[in-house]
Amino acid sequence: MREPTGEQFLLTGTWGDHRTEAVVTELAAGLRRLTVDGIHLSESFPADSAPASANGIVLVPWPNRVDGGRWTLNGKPQQLDITEPAQNNAIHGLLRYAAYRPVERSESAVTLAARVFPQHGYPFLLDTSVRYEVVADGLTVTHSIRNLSDAPAPVAVGCHPFLRVGDTPVEDLTIEVQAGTWFETDARQIPTRERDVDGTEYDLRRGRRVGDLSLDTAYGAVETGTPHRLTAPDGRWVEVWQDDDFGYVQVFTPPAFARSDGAGPAVAIEPMTAPPNALNTGEGLRWLESNETWTLSWGIRTGVNPVGGTVA
Repeated sequence: MREPTGEQFLLTGTWGDHRTEAVVTELAAGLRRLTVDGIHLSESFPADSAPASANGIVLVPWPNRVDGGRWTLNGKPQQLDITEPAQNNAIHGLLRYAAYRPVERSESAVTLAARVFPQHGYPFLLDTSVRYEVVADGLTVTHSIRNLSDAPAPVAVGCHPFLRVGDTPVEDLTIEVQAGTWFETDARQIPTRERDVDGTEYDLRRGRRVGDLSLDTAYGAVETGTPHRLTAPDGRWVEVWQDDDFGYVQVFTPPAFARSDGAGPAVAIEPMTAPPNALNTGEGLRWLESNETWTLSWGIRTGVNPVGGTVA
């Protein structure tokens, strides 16, 4: 009997004494588990239930929210299906419950593909794929999107990994996010303006304790080439790196994240190519020409600070 999250793709790699393992699901090409030398770097979820809070899934052809699901294309109103009824928004794209098919597979890597068909509020045909490859210190993720439509298509990409550093309580981790702006939002979490982080509680560039934060916040002005990091008190760390196409990042710190052993604090660091509501504002939006392909990458890696502990 197939799991509700579909086929489970186990990826493994060994480099000397180091071993990396990841599990990716057929459903939404979700990252279900990532370990390096047995240390869990991501929040896992059962294969027999949908990932809580979009844990690990791919967000295409837009991440985050579209205000009321409404936007305008060439002067014509478009209405997306409402997928966040509580706030009357369309959220996290069109492939959240889609089945991805494997198109290339090895022991250490898998490429999964899914097609976005024209539908309510998004009249475009896209071929999309995501390649996961385990490496010695983590995971590399590469997205590819090809516009099969006759007209240019608006596209943005995101992913939703929840991270951890082994058994360290998430609230005791220190988070550093190298971004210079944050997006103020209304009650429905739609941005109203972009503000400088200097002198505000949203400045995470020098590190803040996760347990002291309550965030579901988009950041812009991401510093090129500088990753975002979670550090444990013993010096171990996990970080998210993103290439230049990922100019934004969302930080989410739910206090009651659903786990198999009970609800508790969690932290997501979500690379995005555009901020929330980009179909309306145009900020960060990529317009792919007919038959054009866009390829971009991000990843997760781990290590330990020179002082302050060793990897267990």
